[in-house]
Amino acid sequence: MTEPIGPVDASVVPRFAGIATFARLPRIDEVDRADIAVVGVPFDSGVSYRPGARFGPAHVREASRLLRPFNPAQGVSPFAAQQVADAGDIAANPFDIDDAVRAIDEAATALRAGGTRLVTIGGDHTIALPLLRSVARDHGPVAVLHFDAHLDTWDTYFGAPVTHGTPFRRASEEGLIDQTASMHVGTRGPLYGQSDLVDDERLGFAIVTSEQIEEDGVERAIERIRTRIGDAPLYISIDIDVLDPAHAPGTGTPEAGGLTSRELLRILRALADKRIVGADVVEVAPAYDHAQLTAVAASHVAYELISAMAPRVER
Repeated sequence: MTEPIGPVDASVVPRFAGIATFARLPRIDEVDRADIAVVGVPFDSGVSYRPGARFGPAHVREASRLLRPFNPAQGVSPFAAQQVADAGDIAANPFDIDDAVRAIDEAATALRAGGTRLVTIGGDHTIALPLLRSVARDHGPVAVLHFDAHLDTWDTYFGAPVTHGTPFRRASEEGLIDQTASMHVGTRGPLYGQSDLVDDERLGFAIVTSEQIEEDGVERAIERIRTRIGDAPLYISIDIDVLDPAHAPGTGTPEAGGLTSRELLRILRALADKRIVGADVVEVAPAYDHAQLTAVAASHVAYELISAMAPRVER
């Protein structure tokens, strides 16, 4: 097996120069294989409020230029321990949600052939549904760890069954998720009614709210998350609005009272021993971002996910 090709050396090509692949990694056509492919899905036709997440993948890639090859918090060099490559963007029809969902599923399945795992950058949260369809074909129902201000288990919006507010309801109805091992983290803010929570529990989700993290602490949240997941294959889906708008203003449906970047990264680091089969980071809307705050946070979230997916050498 050849040694993984890592990021462009910043002492040779300055970080502000060159092609803006994620973390300045090689393109997927420049490597023989990819253990992990970072792929963008510039699609936001499923949003219910602010549009603009279709520009998220490029924005996050630009902010990721400053990422470095060794992760001291996890004690791993994620780009040396595995081959990570940038697979570019999946083209999705912006005028037809059903066609876009089909195309995302097909492209993700093709990229995953041979065992490649995906870290996907959205785009709005609609894209989680086709990504889960692809993953579940290989792994069966997966534990979904969903970081978000919102439940995303609503039924329809203006009669549309597939939007960024419905992916996990459809995924549960289709048998894509493990209903004994799935969880929302960081939810907060007003709901339409108590029935939202009743429906959500019926669909197979437990909840750690933002308020519970504040009251009980991050370590207690980690304990609850790890217990819930168990040994199930794990798909991690992160809406950047799980962070407080102070940390991530550039998103479509902001809610006050969210997690800090530090809290989110700490939780992700605690999942490195879990069987992560895929992940996404969605809802970065650059038009509402300031000083790349949201993009920097999202790029570090993706970096921690890649690090958590890296193999560990036995000591």
